[in-house]
Amino acid sequence: MTSTKRKIEDLTSHLDESMGKRNEGLPLGLVPQFSPVPSPKDIGRQSVRGFGEVLLEQVVVDPTQPRTVFEPAEIERLAQSIRDKGQLQPIRVRWDSQLEKWAIIAGERRFRATQAAGLKSIQCYFHEGEISESEILEQQMIENLLREDLRPMEEANAYATLMKLNTWNGKQVASALRVSPSRVSRGLALLDLPQEMQQQIESGELPKSVAYELSKLPNEQQQWAAYAQKESQPLSVNNTRRKVKQRQGKAPIPRGVKQTFLTEGEWTVTVASKRKGNYHEIEEALLEALQEVRLRIDNNVHLG
Repeated sequence: MTSTKRKIEDLTSHLDESMGKRNEGLPLGLVPQFSPVPSPKDIGRQSVRGFGEVLLEQVVVDPTQPRTVFEPAEIERLAQSIRDKGQLQPIRVRWDSQLEKWAIIAGERRFRATQAAGLKSIQCYFHEGEISESEILEQQMIENLLREDLRPMEEANAYATLMKLNTWNGKQVASALRVSPSRVSRGLALLDLPQEMQQQIESGELPKSVAYELSKLPNEQQQWAAYAQKESQPLSVNNTRRKVKQRQGKAPIPRGVKQTFLTEGEWTVTVASKRKGNYHEIEEALLEALQEVRLRIDNNVHLG
């Protein structure tokens, strides 16, 4: 009987709350009053469905996640933070009907750290409804790019996968991920290098900026020949760029060059440099400038 009475009281309390009754601070036994005005702590607050907690054993990682390398020291630092302060941000998961598990959309690093912290469950946002492979990859890419978590070849392969899934070009990938077109084109260029060279980029032995310059050469033989000259000269961007130009037979634009381009309207566009360069570099500079103009438009920045 006592248990039944308690359940009835709980139910009545919930009904009262949903109808606007307030009994905060009232002595026991007094009848609460209805109030059309919400409590200050309820103003502007709204519950969001989809958040909860699930056992770690019910969660699996996404095998197509672009990030494949997680530094143990980094995971341990986050694990210690979770032990001390708890999980500050939920991961995002979707239901995989084939595996009958919750698959991670975003937050694999937090998932690994929660495991390392020795916890049994993890806080999640449960994505309901359909979500395409492309949408999953976009969300993963955006999260990783914002945190600068991806290695160069991970990033390059993810760009290529998005292009294939959506039949996009590089500019469309850049627009979807909110990055500059030049960043995408530079990343994709790394995929034109020999596999062994890509492995050296991944390990950090070959800087991606130098590798990008090598990718401008037309075949593997010339790429390896230019790379081999590191034995006689330091492996830097400027040295590599000079070697590439020599092999391409391109005459650089004179030092202190100033190039002006006319448009159909009343605008002229001028590009200037204090050093030697080529038209490929001018193209990159214009693309970066265009990206900056678009950002200013998006942020409602007005001229003078």
